Amino acid sequence: MQRIAIEIMWEEGADRSLGLPAYESAGAAGADLRANLPDRTQMTLASGAWALIPTGLRMAIPAGYEVQLRPRSGLALKFGITLPNAPGTIDSDYRGPLGVILMNAGPQAFTVNHGDRIAQMLVAPVLQARFHVVETLDDTPRGTGGFGSTGRA
Repeated sequence: MQRIAIEIMWEEGADRSLGLPAYESAGAAGADLRANLPDRTQMTLASGAWALIPTGLRMAIPAGYEVQLRPRSGLALKFGITLPNAPGTIDSDYRGPLGVILMNAGPQAFTVNHGDRIAQMLVAPVLQARFHVVETLDDTPRGTGGFGSTGRA
């Protein structure tokens, strides 16, 4: 397994006792991120609401990589908590605060407590394409078939 270094800096006033993102098992692909709320409080999301939850972190991702933010499966299954832009992308040249957009798609209000594990982050390599205009595209068996064309909609 290849490991790359990601430099992390604490935001001023962040609760450093929460620790850095962490892989919770030997085979985990994602490192858990925790809510680092101002004044060590809590935030309640009504059903259908979303909010930017601070993590108290900033990071420097090496060129050629990105960090993807994804929902935690337990929160999604049990409470309907998800990330509306999943996977969220953090580019290697971003140096601002790391926040997680949480959305409550469940039927009940959900409370995010200071220190709760709210999302997971994956480090992934990035390829950039060259784009150029052509007059025609090659043909494939699928052709122009769109949404639902290869199976049950």
